[in-house]
Amino acid sequence: MRLTLPDTMATYVNKRTAHRWRLLAVMLLGVFCAFGSFWLLQLVTQSNQGAQLGARGNEPDYIVDNFSFVRMGPNGKPRYVVSGNRLTHRPVDDVSFVDKPVVQGMTVEHPRMTMTADRARILHGQNQVDLIGNVDVQRPGNATSQPLSIKTEQMTVLPDEELLKTDKPVEMKLGGAIVRGTGMLANNATQQVHLARQGQIIYPPRANR
Repeated sequence: MRLTLPDTMATYVNKRTAHRWRLLAVMLLGVFCAFGSFWLLQLVTQSNQGAQLGARGNEPDYIVDNFSFVRMGPNGKPRYVVSGNRLTHRPVDDVSFVDKPVVQGMTVEHPRMTMTADRARILHGQNQVDLIGNVDVQRPGNATSQPLSIKTEQMTVLPDEELLKTDKPVEMKLGGAIVRGTGMLANNATQQVHLARQGQIIYPPRANR
């Protein structure tokens, strides 16, 4: 037995079914939009948290005013002393920045050097000190070497090797002589100084006898 609905009733059923499908589609679209918004919000939040963590990670973990610390050598004896007005350490790359640094060698085999500058960058992992701005190096003389003075704008110090190097113009006073050039490598252990280029030596006039 087959039941036949009047045309008006069939039209009503079809419209109601279509309405339900449209309502279901709208609800599904709303659900997808809600999940999409939630996912986007989570993504932005995680990104912001990562950026904040990265920024916080590069912030100084300690700042010390009027500091002084001693670097010890493998033999347990002090190699050099670094002091200054302020030290700011950043943990990400293990680098310290120093205002008005003073670096003093502590070796007893050779005359002790004293180095000053406007600021310094200490790379602890490489045991390297970069002096920046108005660099002044002073080494007293002794029985086998003359007093040494070096002035430049930037100097890299490798204390363990007792090496000083720069690619900037330098003015060096060795005893009574004045030496000017660009680029220098000085080895305090061997008492040797090498100028890279554009060297000029000015000797003091000889005293009249």
